Amino acid sequence: MSAPKKNARPHGQVRQSQVVTSYGPGAMIDLPNHAVIVGGLEGWGDPSRDGFQPIHEERLIATLQRELSLPSLKLYAPPVENDPDAATRKGVKVWLFPEWFVAQHEESWGDGMRARPLVHIRQLMKGSYQHPGIKKFVPVVPMRFVQACVRGHISDIDWYRFIHGPEDKCRKPLWLLERGTSGDLADTFLRCECRKSRTLATATQGGEGSSALGQCWGKRPWLGNGADEKCGGELDKPEMNRLLVRHASNAYFPQVVRVISIPDRDAALRKAVDEVWDDFLQYAEDARDVAKERKKAKVTAALEGFTSEAVFEELQRRKQVTGGSDKPSKQIEIEALLASPDEVGEDAPDGDFFARTLPLAKGDDPALDVLDRVVLVHRLREVAAQVGFTRFEPPTTDLDELKLEVKRADLAREVTWLPATEIHGEGVLLAFKREKLEAWLKRPAVKRRLDELVKGHDARFAGDGKDAPKFPGGLFVLLHSLSHLLITAVALECGYAASSIRERIYVTQGGCGILLYTGTPDSEGTLGGLVQVGRRIDHYLREALDLGRLCSNDPVCAQHKPDNANEERFLHGAACHGCLLIAETSCERRNEYLDRALVVATVCDQEAELFIDEE
Repeated sequence: MSAPKKNARPHGQVRQSQVVTSYGPGAMIDLPNHAVIVGGLEGWGDPSRDGFQPIHEERLIATLQRELSLPSLKLYAPPVENDPDAATRKGVKVWLFPEWFVAQHEESWGDGMRARPLVHIRQLMKGSYQHPGIKKFVPVVPMRFVQACVRGHISDIDWYRFIHGPEDKCRKPLWLLERGTSGDLADTFLRCECRKSRTLATATQGGEGSSALGQCWGKRPWLGNGADEKCGGELDKPEMNRLLVRHASNAYFPQVVRVISIPDRDAALRKAVDEVWDDFLQYAEDARDVAKERKKAKVTAALEGFTSEAVFEELQRRKQVTGGSDKPSKQIEIEALLASPDEVGEDAPDGDFFARTLPLAKGDDPALDVLDRVVLVHRLREVAAQVGFTRFEPPTTDLDELKLEVKRADLAREVTWLPATEIHGEGVLLAFKREKLEAWLKRPAVKRRLDELVKGHDARFAGDGKDAPKFPGGLFVLLHSLSHLLITAVALECGYAASSIRERIYVTQGGCGILLYTGTPDSEGTLGGLVQVGRRIDHYLREALDLGRLCSNDPVCAQHKPDNANEERFLHGAACHGCLLIAETSCERRNEYLDRALVVATVCDQEAELFIDEE
């Protein structure tokens, strides 16, 4: 008889994209009989030995190497087991967590309380618990309350210390008491048979950390035994533990970096080298070695049409790439999209990128006057890599890249590779005239409105000091708000669900624009609906503006002040679920920094809008 295995393997499969965006290392999952935490990358297997699918995106790899200070890095798709009957099965190691359980033996106590035993894994036999005085074994469920800190560390709560304090050494049986069915922390108590008890509500007192739970111990159970570290490092003081509900939405925020693959003149050669890089070519020291490798059938087929000298030049270039371009990823993307007036990429069935610029119709619609061009992206490829995760607070982003200096938790003890996914789809880019946007920013009414938004931003991050993110700027809030209106308008007619349309906002030196694209790994990504949207962009733009003028929650929505402490919607102007908020899977900023008053006139603000109604 033994407790559940600590390296128990979860049942079933999840999509590779879900592993990167929802179930990466450190995420908690409930299984039929117990709960687990997904293990670090060391427990996923050896990518080269186990045949993981490599994902090649040099621009992303170079950026991550630079930001993470890594000498080398590779991207691989998470392992997928296609043959459940295979002798050696692929999979992701998970660790049993938490180790405290609630036994399903209920007793009625005074004052309408129901009580169930709180037991540790050491008290279980074959995953069940035998209560004293009762012969039969009863099942158990994992305790839903744990403790964690903002650096991602997580551990079981020391329930004896929580009830008795650090000095009392009592170790009598513990009980979980609950009053009613609300699950409110004030109605949830921990009680020892020595008659001492404490409500869980005291574990939330103290704002950003609870003295009732003490300082963080630096526990990293997803990395296995012996992976603990000093919370805060050697210089900073440890964080205070916070009460965390395992199923809460703030228990796990994956930190994901996304880029759109942009081809260049050597795209065909690079794609050919990609096919045989891991197997052969990375060890070649000169063009003669390449010629020798070409005697192998796989290499010959991949490199057909390219000279050995050209291949070796590409190998040298790859080995020398350590820092990548100094330009942000988004600037590189929009510069490539706007570089050609005709076509970008190759119109091939298996191509990664193909775009055409659509001539704007010369008409009297003033809404189109702010657009510089519309680019129809018939094919695109997005690569997303997880670099870490946070708890309690989502990762902070800026306009161009994910800020990697935030307090993130590691995916492995030593990172040599990262899990990544690639999706193919289509999209449409709306590029805006920079001079029109700059003129809009200079208007007095716009400056007053942006000052209100900045006050809300400052109120939200007051006390964060150097860790507080910068306000993204008026252009970002404008384009972000318009993007959400467009997604809502487009989803009504384009054939895609609104949650399957993603946005990418560009506010860079290379240009300003909105890219709406599909983000699905299946055939839904190439239906052609978004390309057709671009051909009728005047219609959808007018529909989006009409949606923004009046919200079902007006005038309450329109008159909201971002710095209103009572509402605590510091990062919103005129924005709510009735007008601008969309599925968070579609938004690149978690539905933050939105204000439709910057786009169109509302019932309470008719001076700061970019699109002036001239009727």
